[in-house]
Amino acid sequence: MDRNLMWRGVFILVVVAVAAWTGFPIKDKINFGLDLQGGMHLVLQVQTLDALRAETNKSIDQLQQELEDLKIPVEVERLGDASFAVTGIPEDQFATVEKDVLKPYMDNFWDHQRQGERLVLEMHTDEQNNVGELAVRQALETIRNRIDAFGVSEPVIHREGIGGDRIVVQLPGVDDPERVKRLIGQTAFLEFRLAHDQGPAATQEQLLALFGGTLPKGYVVLKQDTRDENKRVTGALYWAIETKQVITGRDLKTALPSQGEFNEPAVKFSLTREGGRKFGDVTGANVGRRLAIILDDKVVSAPTIQSRITDDGVIHGDFTLEEVQDLVTKLRSGSLPASIVYLEERTVGPTLGADSIAKGLNAGILGSILVVLCMLVVYRLSGGNAVFALSLNIVLIFGALATFGATLTLPGIAGIVLTVGMAVDANVLIFERLREELRAGRTVRSAISAGFSKALSSILDGNITTLIAAMFLFLFGTGPIRGFAVTLSVGIVASIFTAVFVSRWMFDLVYSKRQRADQISIG
Repeated sequence: MDRNLMWRGVFILVVVAVAAWTGFPIKDKINFGLDLQGGMHLVLQVQTLDALRAETNKSIDQLQQELEDLKIPVEVERLGDASFAVTGIPEDQFATVEKDVLKPYMDNFWDHQRQGERLVLEMHTDEQNNVGELAVRQALETIRNRIDAFGVSEPVIHREGIGGDRIVVQLPGVDDPERVKRLIGQTAFLEFRLAHDQGPAATQEQLLALFGGTLPKGYVVLKQDTRDENKRVTGALYWAIETKQVITGRDLKTALPSQGEFNEPAVKFSLTREGGRKFGDVTGANVGRRLAIILDDKVVSAPTIQSRITDDGVIHGDFTLEEVQDLVTKLRSGSLPASIVYLEERTVGPTLGADSIAKGLNAGILGSILVVLCMLVVYRLSGGNAVFALSLNIVLIFGALATFGATLTLPGIAGIVLTVGMAVDANVLIFERLREELRAGRTVRSAISAGFSKALSSILDGNITTLIAAMFLFLFGTGPIRGFAVTLSVGIVASIFTAVFVSRWMFDLVYSKRQRADQISIG
């Protein structure tokens, strides 16, 4: 045997063996998508205005603190989502305040306009867009971290479109949709704030009555759920809570499931160095007062400060074990930068997934049988060459899907069926070219060489054009469309390899053993 022919055969054997080892058995080696395995499909929208308001509030708080440090009594009022006004700056101090305090704000993303005694600041339009873009990116990363910690196998999480505020989440095999929705959608913004000595009360009206109908300045009313022994919500308590934060979830170094004094589920946390310093200063100065632990503007618990705390602590709150695990996941993955709205929710049952697999397989098998029969009838033994190459093509497709960790979906199965047709299309071009060369009086070996070489440009042209279209489908499409694009792209590459390289090798192998080849079975 010719050495070149032998090494080509070894190369083909190695490629096919690796693909078979990687991709089979299919059920164990390839991830099934939502439509085949069952699970959840969610479309979420990030409320970017929340992030914009939060950024504005942060600037307001920083400015107020700086002015308080300078003993300048002013009023700072938020006018809109991205604007606020400063009122009450004494005229003789305005130049100093503008230079030493306000200049960093006016230089960094804020426009300003003086209106008498009032100074109005508004965030630049470009910076507003940047805040919204960053909020979507942070939300995408936070959701991905939460899902990974939850343990869903092969989730699909991606942004819909370019520059949009929607996130698509597909979770195959999920059997507790409500828990997943709570895990994904809760902002999980943790705060520690001091509570007023008056309170709590069973209603908001009773709480306000303790203060003569009006809360003291710097306090807000927050709610705490009360639960029975079975952890079911039975009522509520209302607290007067300081608006000023002691620390937030950003000051946490880590969070772990733990147990309380009576073995009840709780969350143990440790603080960063800076967070521990701030926490130690406040708890040391307020021993005997209640410290409210607040999650998403709702009081979880309000224990009494027994001593100065600087490093770690425990969050109690009548939690179930499942709630503790979810809370730890949220705290460790970080809070969402903005709230989430569910635009679409679909749940696919495993029975429907099994039915989809069965129908997809039936369509693939029926299509393959018709293609095989057609090739054998029209091209006889040469058609058998194409059928063998087609079989290797399918093996290579599944091997590639497993190697790259791609997820097989129902549209992906459609892509494989389409690939089967495109794979034999290349063989049809080659065989028809080969027929023309034989009619022109060429010998068999010369006709084979000419047929493959002259058909190559047409094969590459058609397949590369389709591959480019598949790439655009993948880049700009969503879940099902991307699944179709992946399998189609892999199938195109595999079909070029099998139709051009493998099929040619088989012809060369058969006719290299014949001293004289004066005919070929090609119909």
